[in-house]
Amino acid sequence: MSELTTQSHVVVIGVFDGVHKGHQELLTHAKSIADGREIVVLTFDPHPTTVFAPDRAPSMLTTLADRVELLKIHGADQVAVMKFNEKFAAMSPEDFVKSVLVDQLHASTVIVGRNFTYGYKAAGSVDSLIKSGLTHNFTVEAQELNSDGGEVISSSRIRTLVIEGKVEDARLLLGRPHRLDGVVVHGEKRGREIGYPTANLGNIDGQTIPADGVYAGWLTVGINFWPAAISIGTNPTFEGERGRQVEAYALDQEGLELYDKNASIEFGWRLRPTLKYDGLEPLLVQMKIDCDQARKLTEA
Repeated sequence: MSELTTQSHVVVIGVFDGVHKGHQELLTHAKSIADGREIVVLTFDPHPTTVFAPDRAPSMLTTLADRVELLKIHGADQVAVMKFNEKFAAMSPEDFVKSVLVDQLHASTVIVGRNFTYGYKAAGSVDSLIKSGLTHNFTVEAQELNSDGGEVISSSRIRTLVIEGKVEDARLLLGRPHRLDGVVVHGEKRGREIGYPTANLGNIDGQTIPADGVYAGWLTVGINFWPAAISIGTNPTFEGERGRQVEAYALDQEGLELYDKNASIEFGWRLRPTLKYDGLEPLLVQMKIDCDQARKLTEA
């Protein structure tokens, strides 16, 4: 993490996975009190759980690049990414305040969630941060995250919705469709053979993949943005072992050459679960229904 200018900053701290509506509310509040100061978001990568409890580390709602971009879209002037490793985790609360917040980020106001902890073994709390602020001349604001229907909007809540395939509910809490970023890789080319060529998305390890099923959404490759029918699963209609795949058919597009290109898939609606059909013909009938439904939803 590089040092910033010596002017004072409003510093907003958190992992911000997903940059959901609760996070967006924190940034909106930061803008409302900035009074000419730059807003700096301090985020961490990888997720702290990968250090404290690797076996319980969550999949991520956004890649780091997307997280930084979204934070800037929603009001951050700069994003400082702190590498979260064992050395950083061993830093005392006092050293974190002095080395990071004061010396590097030049904080004059620090905004955190009410459950914020920091330093070795999470020994630092909002109360201790407020006391440190009195010593180092910065103020602290602890904010409640935005809620939806009485339940706090959290990354873990959204992650659960996505894993269950409830992408419409996740979209409401994120303020946008859930998205996977990867590279188009070679698959079995079966879709091409039956008239539905798909982009098979690879390099998505660590991202939060929705439940197996068929979805309506969008495929983006470069400057191209197409409505799409999306399939996640092992394609049980066909015999043979096949790993779980995420593939998107760009509706009504022909002759696309997308292999090895960076691509994103956004999930708007879940159409149905993955089913096994008695052969190719009933599958093709259902695929036409799926594409017609996806076309109608994405045109709305």
